[in-house]
Amino acid sequence: MASTAPRAWQVVLERIENDLRDGRLTPGDRLTPERELAAQLGVGRSSVREAIRVLEVLGVVRTATGSGPSAGAMIVTTPRGGLAAFLRLQVAANGFPLLDVVRTRIVLECDVAERLAQSDADLSGIHDILGAMDAADLTAEEFLALDARFHQALAEASGNAVISAMMAGLRSSIEGYTSAGAARLEAWPRVVDRLRREHRHIVDAVSRGEADEARETVRAHITDYYTEVAEALRSVDAAPGAAPIV
Repeated sequence: MASTAPRAWQVVLERIENDLRDGRLTPGDRLTPERELAAQLGVGRSSVREAIRVLEVLGVVRTATGSGPSAGAMIVTTPRGGLAAFLRLQVAANGFPLLDVVRTRIVLECDVAERLAQSDADLSGIHDILGAMDAADLTAEEFLALDARFHQALAEASGNAVISAMMAGLRSSIEGYTSAGAARLEAWPRVVDRLRREHRHIVDAVSRGEADEARETVRAHITDYYTEVAEALRSVDAAPGAAPIV
């Protein structure tokens, strides 16, 4: 029977994860020196280095060589930053099916809207983004950058760190299909006007504490744009029509 015992580098990773979760390590702290950590855990120094490389790829730590006070590995973000980095790497390596991204957005953002409507979260920053989106001379690229900021700001305002990290990690996939739509939609100015109205409707429903209305407005907002983009791409590329979102 194959052994189920964790590999040595996983033991190190688990120790660091536990220290982060329990608050013994926070951004700005330095990890225990490699030799000392290896001795504490009864593993080789190569296993410590392997675990640190994993954390560095995920953006959780930054390393510096040498022997001075700046040498070694330092925590630069919390695990939610690592989650966002992991998702970005996954997107870059393999991508995600568009329909999966859209369905995930609906699940995450509907929950965000509902929870915001049930809270007294500060929406001033979101109103600032809405104001910036009203500028008449925005290019499609500039508008979509603000659109991404709007949706990310809602996620962050909800206070759910996991949803916020997932939204940040999926951002490149989201921007990919929204940008494709802007390039292919002949009536882009009309679409922009509609998106502006829908954004304000979402924020208005949240501000009035109408959780059901906020959730359903978000659902329609995401679904309608996806359907419009998929149809535009189909007409140009002769690809299959938009798969239903269920």
